[in-house]
Amino acid sequence: MAYYIGVDVGGTTSTLAVGNDRNEVVYVSPQFATTPDLGPQSSIAAIVVAAQEAMAHLGAPLTEVAGASIATPGPATMDGVLLATPNLNRELWNNFNIRAGLEAALRQHHPTLNVRYIGDGQAAALGEYAIRSRALTWSHVPAETLPNETLDSLFMVIVGTGLGGGAVLGGQAIQGSQGRAGHVGHILLPSYAFRYEHDQKLLKGNAYATSESAVSLSGLAHQLEYRLTLPEWASHSLNQVDGSAREKAKRLRELVAAGDSLAQQLFDDQAKALGITLLSVNYLGDYDRLVIGGGVCDLIPSVRDRYRQLAEEEYRRHSLDGFRNLDRFEFSVCGDEAPVVGSLRWAMLS
Repeated sequence: MAYYIGVDVGGTTSTLAVGNDRNEVVYVSPQFATTPDLGPQSSIAAIVVAAQEAMAHLGAPLTEVAGASIATPGPATMDGVLLATPNLNRELWNNFNIRAGLEAALRQHHPTLNVRYIGDGQAAALGEYAIRSRALTWSHVPAETLPNETLDSLFMVIVGTGLGGGAVLGGQAIQGSQGRAGHVGHILLPSYAFRYEHDQKLLKGNAYATSESAVSLSGLAHQLEYRLTLPEWASHSLNQVDGSAREKAKRLRELVAAGDSLAQQLFDDQAKALGITLLSVNYLGDYDRLVIGGGVCDLIPSVRDRYRQLAEEEYRRHSLDGFRNLDRFEFSVCGDEAPVVGSLRWAMLS
């Protein structure tokens, strides 16, 4: 039996998945530390150890791996040269070819193994598509729990510290001419997507009033910091605790679950901005399915349903008639594992 390995590299931890030539996901690792502050070679060494441990867990040598893939946050070139990638120290990582570096390290144990590269947003979309279309099977997402649908295309947004995304068309991840496709977070939003003028003044990339400045943890922190200065929220519990705006924003998920009005307002605003963002995305792609991934998938069901409904309502409010017939947005069925599953699928498609 042939095996394939996919890796998803994050800011401080990574995840590794293994699949076989029956298109089954047979192993997904826990997150493991990759110590990026020590430089690329430290991270690559940790990935190689994780690959060896995964294959040992499956009772097979690394030499039975037919292909591998690595996904990272962008921007990067098609070949995996990292270009001022967020969350990675630029002095250590800028212009480093992570694909070639991992390939060289793995070839010390498997001399003919090739490694492919894909952006993590593109990988997430591909992983979600592969599971939903049943191109891959995974016991973590039983087939009977999946919607009965035929998909040719899909766009996925990943709401996290920033806002990432990726598209699949005809079963293939869309990379673009330079590997940069899917940068949904840098779409410019209209002023009415923001409650206050202050909310528009968060610089993301090289622009203000972007989707990422409205739909991300960074955006929540920026908006929360201002709202806590307003008279209506002067007595709010977050004004009584120490910590940065970012640290306080990380508590919004538990607060909204408890019915906190400020937290609910912030998530409502985020949902509406996401609806406008997805309309811009769909105008260009006319996708079969629009999927929301990232931290918002972990909101309690009642809050998550409200979030989805508000996003859909805002999408339809501004859409042309031909796009208004979208039935609904979907939350990811793969959760945080979508990028590593997509990286695995990318290895299989080599």
